[in-house]
Amino acid sequence: MLSCGWLWLYFGAFLMFAELLAPGFVLFFFGLSAATVGACRLLIGEGFDTSWQLAAFSVFSLVYLLLLRRWMKGLFSGFSSTSGTKFGHEAVSRTGKVVKAIAPPIKGRVLIGDSEWDAIADTAIAEGVDVRVVESENLTMRVEAV
Repeated sequence: MLSCGWLWLYFGAFLMFAELLAPGFVLFFFGLSAATVGACRLLIGEGFDTSWQLAAFSVFSLVYLLLLRRWMKGLFSGFSSTSGTKFGHEAVSRTGKVVKAIAPPIKGRVLIGDSEWDAIADTAIAEGVDVRVVESENLTMRVEAV
């Protein structure tokens, strides 16, 4: 029969492999915690009973998630640098045409160059009106009629 330590190790390996199927890069750290508890159980032995194992699993899970997740996620998905420019920043001051009417607070759509974007405005703007981008807020353009 398998000892409790080996069960923790198998459970940890299962969770780490399950990470391949689940987005978010969280299951890996629960698996790492389970593997750590399994190794502790094998090293310490019977003195590391069930209540200590569950407490250690909780503590290791929190520690691994808080301390290692950001670093490991960057390792696997690549680090990105922030240059301070917002996506769509180059669209500011460009002109376009409304393809779906904007009726605040409801977003509309504008065609800027060869791309359509969600758009908001302070006043209602009808379809077909020429507009200028005054600000970029993530993937939504704030526009005004020209």
